[in-house]
Amino acid sequence: MIEARDVTLTAGPRRLLDGVTLGLQAGEVLAVVGPNGAGKSTLLRVLSGELRPRSGEVAMLGRPLRDWPAAAMARSRAVVSQQVGLAFPMRVAEVVALGRLPWAGTPEAGRDGQAVSAAMASAGVAHLGAQAYATLSGGERQRVQVARALAQLDGAAGPAALLLDEPTASLDVRHASGLLSVLRRLAGQGLAILVVLHDLNEASFVADRVAVMQAARCIALGPPRQVLRPEFLEKVYGLGFHDRDGALVPAFG
Repeated sequence: MIEARDVTLTAGPRRLLDGVTLGLQAGEVLAVVGPNGAGKSTLLRVLSGELRPRSGEVAMLGRPLRDWPAAAMARSRAVVSQQVGLAFPMRVAEVVALGRLPWAGTPEAGRDGQAVSAAMASAGVAHLGAQAYATLSGGERQRVQVARALAQLDGAAGPAALLLDEPTASLDVRHASGLLSVLRRLAGQGLAILVVLHDLNEASFVADRVAVMQAARCIALGPPRQVLRPEFLEKVYGLGFHDRDGALVPAFG
């Protein structure tokens, strides 16, 4: 679906990504984890086409991102950033409907209302439709942005990708669990999902594969049980971990 080949990105003398190669497949959840500053969010922005690498290439459906028209790319790839600000007062349903803008002038535009309703139901925000976006909590805003992304991808003719940057950061345990379950269900329907996470147990629960970033490089990529091992994570984070009945517990103190 989306493939990065030997991608390097720099900012002055600093390497933000250093020779990263990985692929996101249709029907899978790929979780990206690693310490702060490791390059997780930068990788997502390169895979989405927001940033262009200094060297290497990113392709979607076998076609380099630079060759994709913006509207066509938006109909096959949606992004949920860590924080999204709005310049104008809008209601929740109106924010979700922004996801339908790439479909303007296409036959699928006739399904806008249905797509918005389905996306809001999937993200668990249908009851907030008439509420002002500015009055929502951080967690509620994040779920609305997920709904906006799902509305954006509704109608994609082929494989589609959803890229999320720390979507559970503002959610309580119940809503985080609910969102991760939604992502698993969507992957089961064929969506390609890349999600940046800090919580290693969330990654273990939701992901088919886990990519571990450290110092701008992808140093491990594979199934959670193979990658998220306490002895390996200690080297990555400089902190001990214990496996307690399948849950990773940091050695605090």
